[in-house]
Amino acid sequence: MNKVILIGRLTADPELRFLAGNGTAVSTFTLAVDKNLSRDKRQEFEQQGKPTADFLRTVVWGRQAENCANYLSKGRLVAVEGRIETRSYENAQGQRVYMTEVIAERVQFLEWGDNNNSSNKGYNNSSNNDSMDFSGADGFQPVDDEDIPF
Repeated sequence: MNKVILIGRLTADPELRFLAGNGTAVSTFTLAVDKNLSRDKRQEFEQQGKPTADFLRTVVWGRQAENCANYLSKGRLVAVEGRIETRSYENAQGQRVYMTEVIAERVQFLEWGDNNNSSNKGYNNSSNNDSMDFSGADGFQPVDDEDIPF
């Protein structure tokens, strides 16, 4: 069975392209997945210049690829479900190059909003959510920031 589930942050904005033959969308990005090291081990790795995350090239196809390119940006937290695929090709110098990639079958956006990241590519988290008015529900009343003691 070849199944992988990863949670990580994009290291750069996704790259979108369309296949020449049939126009299928393909999006690629690198996902930084934390190695979940203890505090001591993390400090040791950092002092030695070793990475504390794995960086995985991820490929997404079709409509989902377009959504990733339109709504994701560098630093966004996502969950990816898919499979590992290895392939090889011959580069311009005639050397065989091997690649390992995650082929995403599902990408779930775990963060929305601006997060001080102006490259949000058009997604507005303050969409018209009139149905989300909680005033009066179970005694909850909105509090003005000036009334908060900290």
